[in-house]
Amino acid sequence: MHVTAHGAGSTRRRTGLALGLSVLVLAGTLSVGWSADASAGTSSTSGSTKPIPASAFGDRTGITAHSVSVGNVSTLEFGLFKGAAVGTKAYAAYANAHGGINGRKMRVDSGDDKYSGAPNKQLTQADVQKDFAQVGGFSLQDSYGEVVLAANPQVPNVTVSLDLTAGNLPNSFSPAPAANGWQAGPLAYFKSKYPNAIKHTAALVADQPSATSKWNAEKQAMGTLGYKVVYDPAFDITQTDFNQNVIAMRNTGVKILFLEQMPENYAAAVVKALKQQDFHPVLVLGGSTYSEALVPDSGGAPAINGSFLAQNTALYLGEDSSAIPATSTFNTWVQKVSPGFKPDLYTLFGWLSAQLFAQALKAAGTNPSRGSELQQLRKITSFSGGNLVGTANPAKKVPTNCYIIAKIVKGKFQRVDDPTVNGPSHGFRCDKPFYYAK
Repeated sequence: MHVTAHGAGSTRRRTGLALGLSVLVLAGTLSVGWSADASAGTSSTSGSTKPIPASAFGDRTGITAHSVSVGNVSTLEFGLFKGAAVGTKAYAAYANAHGGINGRKMRVDSGDDKYSGAPNKQLTQADVQKDFAQVGGFSLQDSYGEVVLAANPQVPNVTVSLDLTAGNLPNSFSPAPAANGWQAGPLAYFKSKYPNAIKHTAALVADQPSATSKWNAEKQAMGTLGYKVVYDPAFDITQTDFNQNVIAMRNTGVKILFLEQMPENYAAAVVKALKQQDFHPVLVLGGSTYSEALVPDSGGAPAINGSFLAQNTALYLGEDSSAIPATSTFNTWVQKVSPGFKPDLYTLFGWLSAQLFAQALKAAGTNPSRGSELQQLRKITSFSGGNLVGTANPAKKVPTNCYIIAKIVKGKFQRVDDPTVNGPSHGFRCDKPFYYAK
């Protein structure tokens, strides 16, 4: 199905399209065009190895002795990815309240591409001419901005990119790097916990190239661990009733159901259908479903209690606040810049992107240039955002293999079987390598 940004599709259909297309990024592992060695569990990419343009070291666009301006191009229409702008602004406000970055106040130049390619390209081009870097944006149209960033390799791009080519540019750095594969750790965990159930595995996948590509990588990883997928149909992004799917799963003998490829609203609809059909397989949710809305949208705690959550971020909505101070800082400053806003993964990505940018800018010294910013970004080989996300390597674009396991108990997310959050791994399980798809 094709829906243009200003075409005949209804608001509901367009919103659904955006959510369906962005499922994979919500798991924090974008599919990118790297060659990889699946058996070794390491990517053959070497990160950003192209020389930084010499002109970049004299380029101080958007920065003065007292401020630094960064561009943020996100899809704000319908509130789709408003969190990306909110999170970026929240970190800027936090940094500014603590003296700025080497004394410079961080200003976020936010733009709405209105879910359309041409505005995305135009806004990116404008930012390149007036802002020091691109930071924290999130858009399904970032392939248009990629053309501009590729033509301007002196401009740092510190974002979680959906476009495969944009994320792989030598001037692009992500706080949650991507790879063509899947985290093997959670799959190994559920294999050990339900060795018989994994022979009867099911998943529901949005009928979109990005989602199906990601599912194929996960399915391949499952196969290496002895899973047998017996039911994995693609669903149209306009689908709201999953009763027929649930009936088919029951008839097929499904015993464990993975919904990591679904955003929260779709997963909640599946949970409702499971309850209506009185069918109760082991349910595994992913980062795309972690939301304050999940439990009420699913019909309340009784409908979803006992479901598992596997993701590569901390429980950043507040459950980990006593042990991971960065979660409290994140939520506090989100509310300061946008009172009443309910943060989501896009918000976290904006915050983490700004934090990664600021870390490099601080290291770039008192008279930074775009070139010295890029130079410092290439030195950041370990980043966790204060343990908000599993440790990854932004410089080499290597994803994290760390994850957490939680369970919904009495309508609340609670960690289970994880290391102590106060321990050396900060509650993350890092027991298996990342699986790189062949």
